Amino acid sequence: MTSPHDQVRPGQPTDASTARTSLALLERLADRLGARVSVTSVYGEPVTRGDITVIPVAEIAFGFGAGAGRETTAAKNGEGGGGGGGAAARPRGFIVIKNDTAVFTPLRNPWADATALFAALLAGAATPRLVRTS
Repeated sequence: MTSPHDQVRPGQPTDASTARTSLALLERLADRLGARVSVTSVYGEPVTRGDITVIPVAEIAFGFGAGAGRETTAAKNGEGGGGGGGAAARPRGFIVIKNDTAVFTPLRNPWADATALFAALLAGAATPRLVRTS
């Protein structure tokens, strides 16, 4: 059963037009953010000293979202919307160019190395016990 309040009035946005507007907003936002990401955003500016060139390398990620809402019942009238986004950049390594040769050197996390060493020691200590019980 519908009431007169549930019907779309002239000039009132429909769910389809609201979805199109939201999609257009997201596309414009993606275009603007994408235009700001460049090669130097990821690789940085090269530094040259003598015959050696070093290019820093980073990982850049961004995400965003938006939403809109509308209540159509007679008891509740309202509209809403919102959005947000974020970006992150992490250094990943550097490229060294020397004598027409390029070598990528990743940055390593010292905690990851310590964790791998601890796991190997733990496995080495547990293996003789597991073998004896088998």
